[in-house]
Amino acid sequence: MAQQSPSRSQRRFDLALNDLVESQSLRDVVARVSDHGARARIFTRDLAQVEELPSFVGSICDEFGQLDCLVNNAGVSVLSRGDILDVAPASFDRCIGVNLRAQFFLTQATARRMAAQADKGRRRSIITVTSVAVDEIIGSALAEYSISKAALSHMVKHFAVRLAPLGIECYELRPGMMKTSMTGSSRKKYDDLIASGFVAANRWGEVHEVAETAASLASGALRYTVGQVVNVDGGMWLKTF
Repeated sequence: MAQQSPSRSQRRFDLALNDLVESQSLRDVVARVSDHGARARIFTRDLAQVEELPSFVGSICDEFGQLDCLVNNAGVSVLSRGDILDVAPASFDRCIGVNLRAQFFLTQATARRMAAQADKGRRRSIITVTSVAVDEIIGSALAEYSISKAALSHMVKHFAVRLAPLGIECYELRPGMMKTSMTGSSRKKYDDLIASGFVAANRWGEVHEVAETAASLASGALRYTVGQVVNVDGGMWLKTF
């Protein structure tokens, strides 16, 4: 994301939106961004193709002239839920390839570009979305997913220490039980868990709540913070169950 001039709203960014394919939902986002006076462009890159990431980051900078914030939110779930003793290499490699390897090299390429560009007083940040499953909740059917996210969490700490002297802030967002397509297949199970007190807030989380938190971090809501973990989980981390 590239932040607009300081005279504009602090939370107004031009957006580079990436997915595997262009979709109507992405086009709708572009229209809404335009309605708010900012600019958005859709890119279609497979982030797992890590050798292409430096050129991808370069193309974003060519388009917008500046790169002020990266939100690492690409992710995949397991191919098949089940016992850790039955995890297949294909599912493990897929989780590691997208949830960790792609995120690492995209962060690296972005950090190099941010380090090379003059900051001109602009806030710069890298926000990585992990999961409450990092270390608060141990699921019995998502081992390879949780392992990839735990490693991603550790990655944030390394980049935070390296980039803090450059004025680049790194944060980790840990969403909890969110209403997404990824959780759709287990909706009834999670409904029952919420009803039993598994989530202190006693409800599902909404994607826009993660987005609002990321926007706040990108616009400088937290000052003098390095490698902070921000839980967006309705209190799951409190282990009230």
